Amino acid sequence: MRRSPSFLAGAVAVLVVALAAPAVADSGDDGFTIKDPRITESSGLAASHAHPGIYWTHNDSDDGAYLYAVDSSTGKTVATITMTGVGAPRDVEAISIGPDGDLYVGDIGDNLGGKWPYVWIYKLPEPKVLKDQTIHATQYVVKYADGPRNAEALMVHPKTGRVYIADKDEDGGHLYEGPAQLSSTGTNVFKPVATIDLWVTDGAFSPDGKQLAVRGYFGGIAYTWNGGKIKRQGRLNVPLQGQGESITYSADGSKLMYGSEGADSGVQPENAPGSSGSGSKSPSEGGGSASGSGGDGSGMSGGLKVGAIAVAAAFAVLFGFRRLLRRN
Repeated sequence: MRRSPSFLAGAVAVLVVALAAPAVADSGDDGFTIKDPRITESSGLAASHAHPGIYWTHNDSDDGAYLYAVDSSTGKTVATITMTGVGAPRDVEAISIGPDGDLYVGDIGDNLGGKWPYVWIYKLPEPKVLKDQTIHATQYVVKYADGPRNAEALMVHPKTGRVYIADKDEDGGHLYEGPAQLSSTGTNVFKPVATIDLWVTDGAFSPDGKQLAVRGYFGGIAYTWNGGKIKRQGRLNVPLQGQGESITYSADGSKLMYGSEGADSGVQPENAPGSSGSGSKSPSEGGGSASGSGGDGSGMSGGLKVGAIAVAAAFAVLFGFRRLLRRN
């Protein structure tokens, strides 16, 4: 995402991280740090289906048609994929893996705030061998039934293969459903099918397709998929990050992995709704949305309560700036 007035959310959150964020360990699904100096704006994250412990990511703009395979045990890039057949990407914001094992890349960001008449999705097979290589991708033209908009979340349902996009709106957005099958020769019209009460920066389906998780800068929401008629479960325990841009389920579905932009950015885990382990087994309807695990019923540890106060201060500063900018 380009830096803009709305990016103040991420900038202010740096203070929150400095006050309260725990260190990130380089231990796979226990969290890791992306160490590739080329990856400074990691905006999407997807757990590999073919290679255990590998996570796919990409920069969002000004980088070219590249995807990076990051080994979660070391944080190092083990393969760089160059996509061909897609032209020059504008604002790549999301990546997902479908039931066919293909990677779906969402060039769906709109730095003009919803002015581009179309955006793109790229589809390519996940490579069987992890090495630097060039892979041809199929490009799909996407429009929205209700007009252009900015979006950063693209999700492929792991059972049906249908593609969904959640737009990014400070006042809450919508979930858009694509055609049953994408067409590479025509325009793919995505239609709104549900509202999402969040400023969405990414989303992901659980491996069994029964849950949808969406995140923003300071919080997240878990939904039951319910055959496409989503039903809210509650708030997700989203870790405090400098600019929270991405989310994916771990390959086994037990964890939600949260990523952030920036050099040496961390990927932090939380237990997925319904999973076993320490912390809450289900989302919280009333608790805070940026938290760690804790046992006081609030969903956050004592150390992170300081962070919660900082989050509140961050929101106050953010919206104060927004009002000022609008007046000017």
